[in-house]
Amino acid sequence: MTEPTGTSRRTFLKAAAAGGALATQLGAVPTVHAAGAETLRVGLVGCGGRGRGAVDNICEASQDVKIVAFGDLFRDQLDKAHEELKGKLGDRLDLGDRKFTGFDAYQKVLDAGVDLVILATPPGFRPMMLEAAVKANKNIFTEKPVATDGPGIRRVLAAAEEAKSKNLAVVAGTQRRHQAGYIESMKRIHDGAIGTITSARAYWNQGGLWSKNHEPGWSDMEWQVRNWLYFTWLSGDHICEQHVHNLDVVNWALRAHPLKAVGMGGRQARTEPVYGNIYDHFAIEYTYPNDVSVLSMCRQIEGCANNVSEAVVGTEGSWQSGGYTFRGSKAGPRIRGRETNPYVQEHIDLIKSIRDGKPLNELRQVAESTLTAIMGRMSAYTGQEVSWEDALNSKENLFPDKLAFGPIPVPPVAVPGRTKLY
Repeated sequence: MTEPTGTSRRTFLKAAAAGGALATQLGAVPTVHAAGAETLRVGLVGCGGRGRGAVDNICEASQDVKIVAFGDLFRDQLDKAHEELKGKLGDRLDLGDRKFTGFDAYQKVLDAGVDLVILATPPGFRPMMLEAAVKANKNIFTEKPVATDGPGIRRVLAAAEEAKSKNLAVVAGTQRRHQAGYIESMKRIHDGAIGTITSARAYWNQGGLWSKNHEPGWSDMEWQVRNWLYFTWLSGDHICEQHVHNLDVVNWALRAHPLKAVGMGGRQARTEPVYGNIYDHFAIEYTYPNDVSVLSMCRQIEGCANNVSEAVVGTEGSWQSGGYTFRGSKAGPRIRGRETNPYVQEHIDLIKSIRDGKPLNELRQVAESTLTAIMGRMSAYTGQEVSWEDALNSKENLFPDKLAFGPIPVPPVAVPGRTKLY
């Protein structure tokens, strides 16, 4: 997960620690877990910053959690995570010899006696890891997005159904779904506070993010995975890796996915090889059922105006995510109060659902939000109108045929009008 300056998970956690919980005030999801329950054994796959953050979050969510296995492609990443977390977690971090590296590290974590696995690798790996985790009968916390192409989404949707049949819990890192102000806002919207929805807007416009140069001794594969944000096969492009949060809110508000998308984008500011083959800006118009039009924008360019937000317009009013602001005769009182950190709350909700025997399964909804982003990218890359069926049934498989360290060419940057729709 990548957040703009000023809205990082760490920043949110510090702010949330200052006061009471809006979730409690609004009567949202409880923030306690069942007492006296057996300890959940948790494994982490993907030991980068997001993985380390998720371990912090789940340990704050419950005292009945022990971290027992780590897996990462790279030993230095794993060792960094171990060093950082052992001082924070004490004996709640009990890895023993359960520290695994390599392309099969995820399978070794699944085989290490865990009850729940956190999947925090680059998104391109997510479909095969979700499949394996469900097959192994593990409860799952998965970061978003959950795929980077249509074939990957089809695998995830199949895993979602299998997880449902096995009564497994799967919660995704679309943390707004666990954020009290958003939950109350969506309830009001669905109850008619702004009338019938006619349009919506979604934005994630910010500056640049970190990047890694190709170091001596790194193979092409190692460099691309370490610099994963900038390769479509790994991240899905930033419309997928990052803007999926805002698109998920729109899908939530409309209780639907788009029918088609037409958009544009390009690579104007970040043109150096270190930025791989992704774009630095997108603008997409999505059409939802009942001819509802949604404007989507995302940008990662320094020196431009920033905006990370969502807005929904109806026949009798409107809603803006900033401050959870409603306008209209049926808007109701302002949503007030301080919020429980949603990055912790999503783990509270996951664990509670397991303890209560009522497992949450968010895999289909996050897969649909991911595909919403993918279809927008496909339209911008090709210059074509893309339907939901085009994206879902696409034969464009971005994932390499073989996972191994060694040469792997950088795919060309897409050129609208030339890049083909598969």
